[in-house]
Amino acid sequence: MKKILLAIFVLLTFCAWAAPVTEKNNPLGIDNTCYVMYQEVEKQLGKDGFSAAADLFLQAATAKKDDKALVIYHVELLKDLIVRPLSEDSDARVDEMRERLKQVAREKNQPYYFYYSYQLSQEYYTKHGESYRALLLLQEMQNHALADDDAYGIWTSSKYLADIYIRNNDYVSAKPHLLQAIRLYNTTSDESIRRESPTRLYCDLADTYPIASDSVRINVALARRNAKFHLDSLRCTYYDLRIAALDNDMERYMELREICKNDPQFPTITRNSRMFFSLIDACLDGSIIQREDEIYHLATIREMKVIANLCENWGYKEFAFNVEKKLVNLMEGLISSTNSSRVSELDVSMGKAALNAELVSKQNQLSRVSIFVAILLAIILLATALFSLLYIRQLKQTNAKVLLANAAKTRFVQNMSHEVRTPLNAIVGFSQLLSLPDGSLTPEEKDEFSGHIVNNTKMLTMLLDDILNASSMDKGEYRITYEEGEKNYMCLAAISSAEHRLQPGVKMYYEPEEAEPLTFRTDPRRVQQILINLLTNSCKHTTEGEIRLSSSLSENPGFVTFSVTDTGPGVPADQADHIFARFTKLNEFVQGTGLGLSICRDIATRMGARILLDTNYPGPGARFVFIVPINPEEK
Repeated sequence: MKKILLAIFVLLTFCAWAAPVTEKNNPLGIDNTCYVMYQEVEKQLGKDGFSAAADLFLQAATAKKDDKALVIYHVELLKDLIVRPLSEDSDARVDEMRERLKQVAREKNQPYYFYYSYQLSQEYYTKHGESYRALLLLQEMQNHALADDDAYGIWTSSKYLADIYIRNNDYVSAKPHLLQAIRLYNTTSDESIRRESPTRLYCDLADTYPIASDSVRINVALARRNAKFHLDSLRCTYYDLRIAALDNDMERYMELREICKNDPQFPTITRNSRMFFSLIDACLDGSIIQREDEIYHLATIREMKVIANLCENWGYKEFAFNVEKKLVNLMEGLISSTNSSRVSELDVSMGKAALNAELVSKQNQLSRVSIFVAILLAIILLATALFSLLYIRQLKQTNAKVLLANAAKTRFVQNMSHEVRTPLNAIVGFSQLLSLPDGSLTPEEKDEFSGHIVNNTKMLTMLLDDILNASSMDKGEYRITYEEGEKNYMCLAAISSAEHRLQPGVKMYYEPEEAEPLTFRTDPRRVQQILINLLTNSCKHTTEGEIRLSSSLSENPGFVTFSVTDTGPGVPADQADHIFARFTKLNEFVQGTGLGLSICRDIATRMGARILLDTNYPGPGARFVFIVPINPEEK
């Protein structure tokens, strides 16, 4: 086999000598003999003959001492992995080869291929549906490029980051990357960048602005001015066509439409172009009302918004408003789906990283154990057995803690993904409705939508406060500050803070057993915090009836006994202790992190107080009791 490879190597070397490769036909700028073999490697990508062709290429690059060819050899190895069918270890092999290519590119001073390794890897992950992993790779690539001040790396990462965000209809996140790429193109002297066209970037940037704004026209004009290829000009024609339709310039629209329809490359610009043109015609003849469902099958959200704006311009204002509302819901769904996908990918990545770290840790530990045991065997067998037994027990305990921590992390990520996404989607959705053109919403609707935004913002703030409070507890940074507090004032203040969370038709009031004021030593802020948490918890679960806050000095002498009683669904007695554990929610459909009651119990314990569920309460609903000492032991 080696003789055959050597014969092929000699033959290709002779061919390269007999028919020299010109500089024009060797754009890589490597040795001509190496370039001939590189071309053969390219033909064999993903095929059975790849290994033999790659070996010949490596031999030639080594013999010629061509550093650039040696780096390209590793590029071809990565490309071959990417084009082959997926297997269980494909991801790991691609990651390993990328890191090897990065290392060789650094050693051989070939920065272009250092960043090219990221480009190939992100295309692999994007192709196989792991867009968030591709996004993380591109962010890592951009961090390297910024640290190295490498123009090509910044340019490439900005382009691809913008493309990923646009494919997910996230134009807000795409915009800064588009601006960065365009700014770099206009200021750089790097020929590898200047050879490319910025037309697509300008067109994408136009899509980040409101459809009827002047910024759209300015960027489309810049796109045409910088067009270098036929596809660039065709893309600009398509954008000019949309502007003409919005301007009601139907003569120009018809002229540009014929250009697009007759160009065989136009389908690469946009899918469903026939439907898009047909819907524009339907706006003219009034049949658009009967074809609403077709709008939502267009290629992009931007095209759907163009049709909605055309409907509004041509008098179908109510229909346009309904389409815009449905587009908001569609965007919410896309954002939710994207976030869920990213969290799932992140969770899988974190799980793999944790598993790898655990395995490495165990391997290191076992290695140290082996050395330790070998030394102890030379001293005394009994001591070796004893220390080994102690170490294995410790290892099992550590392993159990790692597993518990990993499980808690998984529950937390999944729980927070759901809990944060719900108010966040509501805020995004209602904000987009409020941004509709003047006249689209009545003052009452604007007030209603603004109220929804405020309520969901408060909900999001409460979720984040719970997380921060739990973190402070874990770090031991939570402090109890004793001062004089008056029981009736604290109860009324808690009612005032929580009553905005009441559901329609539910009443909340304070009923003290003793009406006289009582001032005692405590931490008033922490008492109010616990009462607000208990009242808020009742508000979530009580859809009718009442919520009563009361205080008593006789129920537990020497203590102030606060209680919150509601008419909600109640809590089973066998769950009385479980509900105070972290991330515990008896009803997964009710908003919350599952941290509130856990935080309440932690604060109460630090105050020398107690909080519990009254399992003797007959119902309906539940009664939570908070027992605070009147003369606490101040620490």
